[in-house]
Amino acid sequence: MQRASRLTRELSLLATEPPPGITCWQNGQLDDLRAQILGGADTPYEKGIFNLEIIVPERYPFEPPKIRFLTPIYHPNIDSAGRICLDVLKLPPKGAWRPSLNISTLLTSIQLLMAEPNPDDPLMADISSEYKYNKQLFLLNAREWTAKYAGQ
Repeated sequence: MQRASRLTRELSLLATEPPPGITCWQNGQLDDLRAQILGGADTPYEKGIFNLEIIVPERYPFEPPKIRFLTPIYHPNIDSAGRICLDVLKLPPKGAWRPSLNISTLLTSIQLLMAEPNPDDPLMADISSEYKYNKQLFLLNAREWTAKYAGQ
């Protein structure tokens, strides 16, 4: 019951006051959401539209939603299955999820991670070392992937 009323409130807020560059909507059932994040200006993801899947668990907000990229993205913290390495998506002690966080906050955090990768906690070791030691090549590859998979 708590999950349904909280999700309804969050979705209505996301519809009326979405964070810049982010949209989120229901995909059929209440616990199956979709989101789109626009690649930020001055990032290799600029002009890209990235689709995400959000599965809200039964115990939400006491458990974080499972979020993954449906659009392929070249990023050290996002793997080929679209899984995201981000502390707020995991429960403590390893993660930083708290029931006070919401889907809007999570999507904003993911958008920030896209703009500022964390190469010290990578899911993709090869992309991470490229980001650290050959930034130009990383930027080139990320722009190519954005044009190929996330271009309009």
